[in-house]
Amino acid sequence: MHNKIEEIKKNESSPKIIKNLFNKEEINKFLNLYEQLPTTVHNKKQNVIKKRWLKEYGKELEELFYSKLKNEIGEFKYDNLKTDNGDEIYGLFQESYNPIGLHIDGGFNFEDQIFKQSLIPLTPVGSTVIFKNRFYGKSTSFTIDKNELAQTKLNYGQNIRSDKHIGMFGNKPFNKDDYNNYLQHEKIDNLVGLEIELVYEWEIGSMLIFDRTNLHCSSSKIEGKKIGLTTFTKK
Repeated sequence: MHNKIEEIKKNESSPKIIKNLFNKEEINKFLNLYEQLPTTVHNKKQNVIKKRWLKEYGKELEELFYSKLKNEIGEFKYDNLKTDNGDEIYGLFQESYNPIGLHIDGGFNFEDQIFKQSLIPLTPVGSTVIFKNRFYGKSTSFTIDKNELAQTKLNYGQNIRSDKHIGMFGNKPFNKDDYNNYLQHEKIDNLVGLEIELVYEWEIGSMLIFDRTNLHCSSSKIEGKKIGLTTFTKK
């Protein structure tokens, strides 16, 4: 678990949606940037393409993004994965064709005081489910799938696989209406004890901000593909 849990908790807050934060021209600049960036990961099994926002790309856009995010959350440092050369990156673009499963983005260094993460949708159809439940470990994908849990040889930046959430939040069955409406891609037994805090319906120009300790996942709602930009921060 993180070494600075009390400090992390002091900065926690409810998820926040900021509407009309970016205009159409700015969103198009993000999309153009995405097209220019080299592919970091093309996971055919998960059907997801990931691209790191490298420092040498879109400097003017980064200044705009940093200013808008700082205005919402105050002072922060980026806490994204580094390049092979050890350089910082500004965020991670993801092009997904399937929903992303239950996880947290707690980072990989227990000495860090993790803070907020942001999500900017660049396509209109999709939604993200934020749970009230929190976890104070490293970046983790939560699953009860035995094959997934057997994966221990992980590459740099890959989430730990764990079923430690089962029983951690009690044994109350997950709400069946919520499951049918949003989470049919998950096994309902993987959601025991969890409770939804917010369902963020993707809207172009908006941004979602929430704590990195919040369990979250995609909803089952996806048409073709969706593209989003995620950034992780620390104090």
